[in-house]
Amino acid sequence: MTTPYNPIIVALDVDSVARALELVDSIGPAAEFYKVGMELYAVAGLDFVLLLGSFGKKVFLDLKLYDIGETVKRATHEICKNEAITFLTVHGSRSVMRAAVEGRGGSAVNLLAVTVLTSFDQDDLADLGYSVPIAELVELRVKKAAESGIDGIVCSPLEVARVREVGGPKLKLVTPGVRSAGAATGDQKRVATPAEAIENGADYLVIGRQVTRASDPRQACENILAEIKAAGSATSSGAH
Repeated sequence: MTTPYNPIIVALDVDSVARALELVDSIGPAAEFYKVGMELYAVAGLDFVLLLGSFGKKVFLDLKLYDIGETVKRATHEICKNEAITFLTVHGSRSVMRAAVEGRGGSAVNLLAVTVLTSFDQDDLADLGYSVPIAELVELRVKKAAESGIDGIVCSPLEVARVREVGGPKLKLVTPGVRSAGAATGDQKRVATPAEAIENGADYLVIGRQVTRASDPRQACENILAEIKAAGSATSSGAH
């Protein structure tokens, strides 16, 4: 029997292994993919990644590697020895991406390039010295990623449709900044609903607080999946 496609990646943005394991246990079969970011990685490291893999879960290791090419190459090589990792993020700079691809070698780990953080708006880019619109910078980084052999892109759900056009059908598109209507946006500035993100071309949705701070995390995941399914059904019926 084929397992139903589940686009949710639950962001384990917590500061303890105990809390992370509590969430994974409470969510159960409602999610199979988890993001381990810098906070949890600093606490638990690769040991926790291996533990998630032993539970049959997929891991999105969100470290956003960014350094000189040789350092990125070596770090990527070591990280990609871990078979529990499905996705690893690197910065969307061409030299960094090329170094990561070289370091990955024959590993099955998918490398994702981070375009522009979903917590950034135009003022944040201006503060970094970029005078171009966010969308233009994202497009440039997507083109460079595809040329560098990167497997996918992390981008805002507001840009995902254009990223799909620019990057083509093979790139895996992962979108943070996804919230159901009425859910708090937190520190994200460029957001969309799960159904909107999927409709616009996203393959995976990174969702944190809406699930991890819910009174019933498993039900929260199931509600999001139902929301996506209902929107897809409505779109299909509308096409006829």
